Amino acid sequence: MLSEDGHERDAPRPDAATAHRGDGDARAPATGPAPKRSRAGWLILLLLVGAGGGAYGYTRWSQPPAKAKTNVALPVPVTLGMVERGPFALVTNGLGTVQAYNTVQVRTRVDGEIQQVAFREGQTVHKGDLLVQVDPRPYQAALDQAKAKKDQDTANLGNAKADQTRYAGLGAYASRQQLETQTALVAQLTAQVASDQAAIDNATTQVGYASIRAPIDGVTGFRQVDIGNIVTAAGQTPIVTITQVEPIFVVFTAPEDQLPAITAALKAGDVPVEAWSSDGLTKLADGKLALFNNQVDTATGTIRLKAVYENKTHALWPGLSVSTKMRVGTVAQATTVPDNAIQHGPDGLFAFVVDDASRAHPRPLKAGRSDSGRTRILSGDFQPGEQVIVAGQYKVQEGSLVADPHGAAHTAQALTPTETIR
Repeated sequence: MLSEDGHERDAPRPDAATAHRGDGDARAPATGPAPKRSRAGWLILLLLVGAGGGAYGYTRWSQPPAKAKTNVALPVPVTLGMVERGPFALVTNGLGTVQAYNTVQVRTRVDGEIQQVAFREGQTVHKGDLLVQVDPRPYQAALDQAKAKKDQDTANLGNAKADQTRYAGLGAYASRQQLETQTALVAQLTAQVASDQAAIDNATTQVGYASIRAPIDGVTGFRQVDIGNIVTAAGQTPIVTITQVEPIFVVFTAPEDQLPAITAALKAGDVPVEAWSSDGLTKLADGKLALFNNQVDTATGTIRLKAVYENKTHALWPGLSVSTKMRVGTVAQATTVPDNAIQHGPDGLFAFVVDDASRAHPRPLKAGRSDSGRTRILSGDFQPGEQVIVAGQYKVQEGSLVADPHGAAHTAQALTPTETIR
């Protein structure tokens, strides 16, 4: 018993070990439970890794197999047109200005006060329609006076003729001098009556001038006078301006080198000339060539022409700028392409032609005149039915694969994978 107690007393205690460590003892104290906690941590870590690996494997095997990705050669999107062959009109394009057939500045020919304005601004008037009424009373008084003077002289003439008849009937009882004097008086009064008639005619004209009427058919412009204004024949301000718009003219120009063709077409018959809006999008009227000027403008190398239009719809208006299309002939069989198909290159004009494999190839050409959105091909290997690119050429090169997304079904081309990425 004593020996066992001595061993227990000799055994080191935990607090004593701690004290020895603080005293700088180099011996490490024994730790009992620490190895057990370390093994538990490693066991938990292994369990977590195993669970994660199982989840990844399940997700991997549950997913469908990935599809192989393909690298597709995409075609260049373009707009295609067709090469055509058929009748083609030889059209000369130009720029012109609409001119009124007649223009009249209406002025008064008598002096007086305006009593009535019988038209509206912008009204279509006809020849003889009353426009303005000037006070006619002074001119009517002058007319009445001239008529009275004629009546007076007519009475005197009648009396002189009666005396002449009496003198002639007396024979030898009347002197020759009396008869000749009476005959001269009759002639004088006859002339006076004729003068009175001329005065009546003049006064009647003045009364007519007091009623200002339209001299032509046309459309009135802005009114320059009002009721109560005093107008004079010497005044320079017109009452109103009337322009005749039915028919109407268009004056335009053409290059001087086309003058022989224009002359030949004009001799053969009527030369159609279409008037279009200045942007060339809207057709305004159909007319015909009336004449061309008698000399060429040496400064510009052009010649002025004039076309006439009925203009029943008043689509043309004086001063309006228009573009013109004059047809001087027709080619029976001409090869044409859309205007936008023609491109400018370093070697001249060309167009991209699309082959059966939807590959684009530039083809040189020489272009002629254009009409209705198509240009005549003067030289170049273009066959009717071939496809040409009319939009999107800036992305196209020799041999480029192209497709028209909005074109017909025959422009679609199957795509072939060139490389597979696994």
